[in-house]
Amino acid sequence: MSSHVSALPRQGLNARQAETVERLLTAGLEELRAVGHDALTVRTVATRAGVSPATAYTYFASKNHLFAELFWRFLAEDADREPAGATPTERLQLAIRHLTLRLAGAPELAAAVTPALLGTDPDVERLRLRIGAEFVNRFRAALGDKAEPALVEAVTLAFSGALLQGGMGLMTYTEMGDRLDAVVAVIMKGNA
Repeated sequence: MSSHVSALPRQGLNARQAETVERLLTAGLEELRAVGHDALTVRTVATRAGVSPATAYTYFASKNHLFAELFWRFLAEDADREPAGATPTERLQLAIRHLTLRLAGAPELAAAVTPALLGTDPDVERLRLRIGAEFVNRFRAALGDKAEPALVEAVTLAFSGALLQGGMGLMTYTEMGDRLDAVVAVIMKGNA
């Protein structure tokens, strides 16, 4: 079943549908914090939101879809944040540090989104592309309009790999920020 949430922009929903989606997303985040990503089900989220499971499945095809939508919402909360810093290297390090600190502050969501984004659900795939594009946009903004595409790609690949390692528990998201500072410095040698 395809979702109305990722298939249509929010403004494509009528007021009642938008309110239902908001209730489900709020309930999903509450349920995620309460029971963790393994125990959460779309049914338990529906119960918490006060809607039927069938209604919940109208908007979220799977719990992975719900996690991806929650993560997309998490990113969108500060998507218009202007890059800070005096140099491209500094701006990029600060942009990445900001993302990793936010992830460290939302450990349940960070733990849930890694396996969710690796899934094959078509609704997740659409969101995965949007999430990846958001990372690229943030890194490009930090580097400036004249940044070489290969440089943006190198940073995006480094960040994505670090996200995967963080999601697998090989490092904390705070450590991820520390380690990516050094990686960005190496990538930016000769490009600053």
